[in-house]
Order: sequence, then structure tokens, then C-alpha cells
Amino acid sequence: MSFAHDLEISEDVLEDVIFPPGDLDSDEPPLESELHLRQIMLLIQCLEWWWRDRMDFYACGNLTIYYSPRQRKSEQFRGPDFFVVLGTQRKPRKSWVVWEEDGKYPNVIVEILSSKTAATDRGLKKQIYQDIFRTPDYFWFSPDSLEFKGFHLLDGRYQELEPNANGWLWSQQLELYLGIHESRLRFFTAEGQLIPTPEEMAQQERQQKEQAEQQREQAEQQVAEMEALLVRYRERFGELPE
Repeated sequence: MSFAHDLEISEDVLEDVIFPPGDLDSDEPPLESELHLRQIMLLIQCLEWWWRDRMDFYACGNLTIYYSPRQRKSEQFRGPDFFVVLGTQRKPRKSWVVWEEDGKYPNVIVEILSSKTAATDRGLKKQIYQDIFRTPDYFWFSPDSLEFKGFHLLDGRYQELEPNANGWLWSQQLELYLGIHESRLRFFTAEGQLIPTPEEMAQQERQQKEQAEQQREQAEQQVAEMEALLVRYRERFGELPE
């Protein structure tokens, strides 16, 4: 969510410094609201759970991406609200430094709109993600108005995605839908299954166990009732004929 800063004279010296590998911290400002924080965490949790057995991706949010051709911290950086890089090592990072990551840029970016950032997310950032990052899939979502749009890079230009009957948009890179569920942006499988959070999955498993237990108890009760009925029959009529 950050923009490249015009540094003051006090930092002129830093502009000429080429930072050593691994020495670039993220430089992102605080998020606009709790809604933004919860939305970003929701996307990260769901994707990491869905791809829990994969080690070839990196998903993060509100983290600075440094992409200066001259490898300088003081110029050319952005901080998407949520992004995914494919074909890379799944490990913690202090920031995403393009020249340390084999020149890789995000495959997917999601910006969470706010009154302060919406114009930039729809304009300047979209242009940068199209022309410089070459990010194949770009989405934006407003947790307040529920505005939701997505774009796919085709022949170097972003083409707006058409929603399906549910209003979801397909990400070719993730091979998942993104769509609004209970006023939050969520992932869905190609078959329409909601990608759960770990907590939601645990709750589903508890409900399934409770349902199985209820079915077992009902079956046992039915067997007991049949046995009691058989006992009464024998008491009155004797053994059942063979």
C-alpha cells in the first residue's frame, strides 16, 4: 500500500547505497482499518491451508516489493495488500526483493480499497502491475462497498474478467475463483467449494463427528427398539418360525 517516497536531503547518501542481500526490511505503513487487516489475513490463511502440502509459492500481505533496476532501496518499491509468487521457495521474508528472487514478480495481486488508496489502486498501481510487474492476475476489493473487479494480462494489457453466475472471478494463476462470501473476499475451487480457514475446517470436522455420533446413537436406539419388540413378540407368541 506504499508509494515510492521522495527522500529528503538527509537521506541522499542512502540513495547511492546498494543494499546487501537480505538487508531490506518491509517499509509499509499501518493498514487503514481492522477490516483491511482481517481481509488480508483471511486470504493468507485460506491459501496457505489449501496449499499446505506445497512448498513452491510465497503468499504475503502488506509487504514491500523492491524492484529498482539499480538495486536501491530508496527508489521503485510498492507494497501490495496481498500477493502470491509462484515457483519460489516457501519461507519467511523481511520483504520481497526482486533482484534477490531471480527477477520474479507476483503472479497474483489483490488490493484492498479504501477512501485513501482507491484512486491509486485503480490507476497508478494498475498501470505499474501491468507494465512493470507484468503480474498476470490483478484484483481489487472494497470491504466497505463490496466493489470487486479483476483483470488478466493478455498481450501485455489488462483485460477485465467476466464474473460467473455467482459473481466470482477466475484466477488462472491460482486455478481458483475469488468471490464475495458474507461480505469478505474468499477463494473457491473450480467446483464451487469454499476454501475454509483452518478454524472453519476444524469446526466442519467437529460437526461431522457430532453428526456421525448422532447417527450411531440413532442406529443403536433402533436396534434396541427392534430387540425389545422381538422380546415382546416371543413372550406372547413364542419363537419366530424358521
